[in-house]
Amino acid sequence: MDIAERLKIGTSGYSFRDWAGPFYPEKIKPGAMLEYYSKFFDITEINATYYRIPPRSTFRSMDRATDDDFRFVVKLHGSMTHERKGDLQPFDDLKGAVQPLCDSGKMLGFLAQFPYSFRNTADNRSYLEWLRLKFADSRFFAEFRHESWMYDGLFEYLKNLNIGYCSVDEPALAGLIPPVAEATDEYGYVRFHGRNTLDWWKPRPGSDRYLYDYSEGELKEWIPRIEKLAGGCSRVLMFFNNCHFGNAPRNALNMKRMMGIKEMRIYRKGELKLEPDSL
Repeated sequence: MDIAERLKIGTSGYSFRDWAGPFYPEKIKPGAMLEYYSKFFDITEINATYYRIPPRSTFRSMDRATDDDFRFVVKLHGSMTHERKGDLQPFDDLKGAVQPLCDSGKMLGFLAQFPYSFRNTADNRSYLEWLRLKFADSRFFAEFRHESWMYDGLFEYLKNLNIGYCSVDEPALAGLIPPVAEATDEYGYVRFHGRNTLDWWKPRPGSDRYLYDYSEGELKEWIPRIEKLAGGCSRVLMFFNNCHFGNAPRNALNMKRMMGIKEMRIYRKGELKLEPDSL
């Protein structure tokens, strides 16, 4: 298997109204977005679960809109990573909600995105270990934001817990995690947040920390890192989280091209067809 066959490239979320025009057809209906998205990408992160855990029917619809080889990574609810008060109900709710994806084999794993305030302390390590046990039957990835986690024993620690390390591309600001490409699971994992240094800590009115459009040169910086990951992993997952104005799918398609992956996908069941009234 060559490097291109080991890569799965997509975006962090897919349901954005400001993608209509830059990526989606202008008049596309929200319910048709995932099917259209899957013409180009075979994986996505579900980030909406950080804010609200949707009903099982929502994930059942996601399953129906995608082909058999499509995969989902689901972000943990904010109460699990940011509030951390030990409320157990969201765990049951989230696991129950994603069951349709588990049943179809499209559920790849969960992502725990921790905030900058979640620093490398004994209490926080204990919490991470407890959280991993709550999802013991699933693949599990962790993203850290504070540089205190970048100590010499981190990767071995994560391997022992069966937690996949999430590499990040984000602004080169003091205190943030540097762009270290490392895998502690059979799946490498990379998230591209953009490099908006001006708005990262305190966004200006009308702006956002994730408002960024990667240049081709910036994406090329990651090619040797991706090749390194692919050399030691069965898969490398890459997600673009610079979601505004269609930057994420545009950059993801550019990355596919650079890595020698065709823009349009080949479907196992034949080409997906959108209903005329969905556009």
